[in-house]
Amino acid sequence: MTKIENEIQYNWAVEKVEQLLPLIDENTPETDSNYIELNLLSNLVADYSEIHFAIGEPALKDVLQLRMFEMGLTQKKMSELLEVSQSRISAFLSGKNEPTLQVGRLMSKRLNIDPAIVLGV
Repeated sequence: MTKIENEIQYNWAVEKVEQLLPLIDENTPETDSNYIELNLLSNLVADYSEIHFAIGEPALKDVLQLRMFEMGLTQKKMSELLEVSQSRISAFLSGKNEPTLQVGRLMSKRLNIDPAIVLGV
């Protein structure tokens, strides 16, 4: 098997990985058959998961809501921090508007948000 082709194979591989995990510890040699099988199956499961269960990048509105919660900010406080009106903050949080470059820079710096998320790339 060079790759997992479907969910049935994926479920089998996950079950097999779970069976092998207790048999391996930090002292298990890399030449052990269980170690080899676990390593191969883990890689196959990871590859399949990455393709079929990828989470993707978060949306700016979701990151803004999270930062508001983490920093204990209200929309009013966030509007002051980003030097925009409360209605603009509301539009960002609903996903209706995107920030200008200037506001995006402030978001990135003052809220510690990755510029790629602010730019949507």
